[in-house]
Amino acid sequence: MRKTVLLGAAVASMMSVGFTAQANSKPTFTKDVLPILQENCQVCHRSNGANLGGMVAPMALTTYKETRPWAKSIAKNVAQRKMPPWHAAPQHHGEFANERTLTEEEISTIVNWVENGTPRGAKSDAPAPLEWDSSIEWQIGKPDLVLTMPENYFVEDDVEDLYVNFNTEITEAMMSEDRFIRAVEFKPGSAVVHHIIAQPLGGIAPGNDPTVYPEGIGQKFGPGYNVDWQMHYHKEPGPGTGQYDQSQIALKFYEDESKVTHELQGAPLGRFDFAIPAGDANYAVSSIQTFDTDTQIVSYTPHMHLRGKAARYEAIYPDGTSEVLLDVPAYDFNWQTSYGYKEFKKLPAGTKVKFTSTWDNSEANEFNPDASRAVTWGHPTTDEMSFGFMSFIDDSGDSNPMFGGGRRSEGEGKGEKGGFDIGKLIKAVDANGDGLMQKSEAPEQLHGYFAMIDANGDGGISPEEAEVIARRMNH
Repeated sequence: MRKTVLLGAAVASMMSVGFTAQANSKPTFTKDVLPILQENCQVCHRSNGANLGGMVAPMALTTYKETRPWAKSIAKNVAQRKMPPWHAAPQHHGEFANERTLTEEEISTIVNWVENGTPRGAKSDAPAPLEWDSSIEWQIGKPDLVLTMPENYFVEDDVEDLYVNFNTEITEAMMSEDRFIRAVEFKPGSAVVHHIIAQPLGGIAPGNDPTVYPEGIGQKFGPGYNVDWQMHYHKEPGPGTGQYDQSQIALKFYEDESKVTHELQGAPLGRFDFAIPAGDANYAVSSIQTFDTDTQIVSYTPHMHLRGKAARYEAIYPDGTSEVLLDVPAYDFNWQTSYGYKEFKKLPAGTKVKFTSTWDNSEANEFNPDASRAVTWGHPTTDEMSFGFMSFIDDSGDSNPMFGGGRRSEGEGKGEKGGFDIGKLIKAVDANGDGLMQKSEAPEQLHGYFAMIDANGDGGISPEEAEVIARRMNH
């Protein structure tokens, strides 16, 4: 798979960039730099380049004329390792299939080219131009099914943060039978889309790649399923800032479904009960999930908002040993990467996975909208979240998705596998490990119903009590 490099709207600076030369001391564009751009950049930096969760490259880097004006900015960003957008610690090099990194030699080549005056070089040294099919609309290739948001929705001028829900029911006219999904790609319909959650198909946030399931792993989908579009719009309010949005989702299915051996599952580690003190530059909370069966982790996706600083997943094995599974020491809200293993991480039954979110609520955080207030869980980007999503397969043969399949059948509401599994939510938020969900651990949207769910009035929701309310919520 070709590596992807995107440059943000960097400012071209006259500052010189110091970097130890390890490559040709006088590289040229045609012979030395262009091959690096072709291998790492042009999948996005070209006309009609890749759209990663609404992040679109602001310039093309396919020719010398296009690249030269950005040369100092390119050198600065690659030398500081801000680009390509990859935030896993160096210790994980080579572990993840979608790793976006440059080698020391590639960085040196670009920096030296700039420091030596950006020479063009001989045309005969240039590799043949890459050919891109401008007619391809989707990175996953031609989709088998495209779902379009049921309304062309207008986000008003005065909106800063807005959450809107839509619904699409999959009819037999759209799909005649159940199929296993092989790949999912979200396409925001406007620049004001911050993120999309569309259960049971997943979601997208800035910087996300399309989801391509590893061979043999899929997700069942078909007529009677229901897609719940949870749209988060975010922009600067003001006259003339309103925009229409009609986002889309593309699906590709397995041609040979006999190859599907597992359904992908998900676990949302995280906390709802945190309060980040005003001015605190290093506030952290953790949550733990225990896997009761042998499990293979497929990917991780940490999620926080503007104050997010770092994220870490750690395995605590049954024999008492531990291992850092993923360390993200410099979390970037604008590039919410999913880290997908080349080879799945096998965890024996009884393993606990600990997820830790760390925030910077100080004035030193340039993205912090207000360092003077304590911050709690909330939907707006000016509040915070703590989610450590994981996708995995269960070696026991259990294939029930974390949040249900989303199917609705006549007389069944959301059906056999539909809806939100509150029993698994208890495991995800049970901070004190007592097997109950206290009100302080519960999502805010459950607070108004807490007394109703807590049938015995002991102050905590048990899995048995949760099952009762889950049946009501899912039907």
